[in-house]
Amino acid sequence: MSVARIPLALALACAWACVPAGAGEPTPIGLKAGAFDPPQAAAEFPDGVRATDGGALKLARYRGKVVLLAFGFTHCPAVCPTTLATLAETRKLLGADAASLQTVFVTVDPERDDLEHLRRYLAGFDASFVGGSGQPQALELLRKRYGVGAQKVPAAGGGADYAMSHSTAIYLIDREGRLRALMPFGHSAADFAHDVRQLLALK
Repeated sequence: MSVARIPLALALACAWACVPAGAGEPTPIGLKAGAFDPPQAAAEFPDGVRATDGGALKLARYRGKVVLLAFGFTHCPAVCPTTLATLAETRKLLGADAASLQTVFVTVDPERDDLEHLRRYLAGFDASFVGGSGQPQALELLRKRYGVGAQKVPAAGGGADYAMSHSTAIYLIDREGRLRALMPFGHSAADFAHDVRQLLALK
């Protein structure tokens, strides 16, 4: 059973000085997600992280698009599939604007999530989704850059199976590669679509 923890994600968000929507003054662009104020450059992915559509996975590939960056694993029974289904619905709500959105899902479980397995898994939600896997050290460095927690949890009763406890929030990165906001788990596709449109409207 997955034990992905929302409190861990929220604690990490605070460490990034995330200001939740609705707390204090509203953010200038009215995001539903917690905004980084001021926005900061999103950390580039280290060498050793590979993409399910081929080659190195680098944020620079998606300049000009809004990026929704999520971390998880394919054996997650609830949180990750719920998140991915929500992000797939977001693309439908965006209509023509979906062409300016890229969802990136990076595994926290490279031991089981090789690129081909991850590609097939993501295709079940939306063919445009790009996954990231690769060298464990590179993935660990990427998580550190984004303040993402991930820990293997042995199965009850022993055995070879295990779950992963991991951060569940989604990072919103604008078309210039700036980290704009962090959306906690549980928000609707409508909230994501709203925020993506707000970021697309930025000059």
